[in-house]
Amino acid sequence: MSRVAKAPVTLPNGTSVALNGQQVEVKGSKGSLSLRLHDLVELKQEENVITLSPVKDSKEAWMHTGTIRALLNNMVKGVTDGFERRLQLIGVGYKAAVVGNKVNLNLGYSHPIEYTLPEGVTAETPSATEIVLKSTDKQKLGQAAANIRGYRPPEPYKGKGVRYSDEYVARKEAKKK
Repeated sequence: MSRVAKAPVTLPNGTSVALNGQQVEVKGSKGSLSLRLHDLVELKQEENVITLSPVKDSKEAWMHTGTIRALLNNMVKGVTDGFERRLQLIGVGYKAAVVGNKVNLNLGYSHPIEYTLPEGVTAETPSATEIVLKSTDKQKLGQAAANIRGYRPPEPYKGKGVRYSDEYVARKEAKKK
């Protein structure tokens, strides 16, 4: 049985959850997100506490219940506080600029890279070598950050590339003569 599924999701003040069939919509100060529940998952709401339970007692039902609970908790956190992901550009001449919903990247290639942000994700550049991505949807934010990082992942010899601010890159020693 899933331990995650047994934990209730508490709703902070100003957050509401609406259940319409198998569709759940979470509204908060930062926006609203929706999720379709799996057929094996049942949702119960009592005031500002949401509990999830499986429809039948099987391993698969508990797995889906734990996953839906985690997704629902991320939605509640997203619409109240929002999520943020920081990227660092390390390398000579590496820089980024945000123009509208596009991020212009110079990563040492012969051409600049223009990345269009997905709907609901915003970016800002406090410095030329740092990108801050913000969103209410944790999945879209993580995918956008991974796409930007994928243009030039950090390499282990010099450490150049695009990395998450909290990422550790294991450095290797260069070949000796």
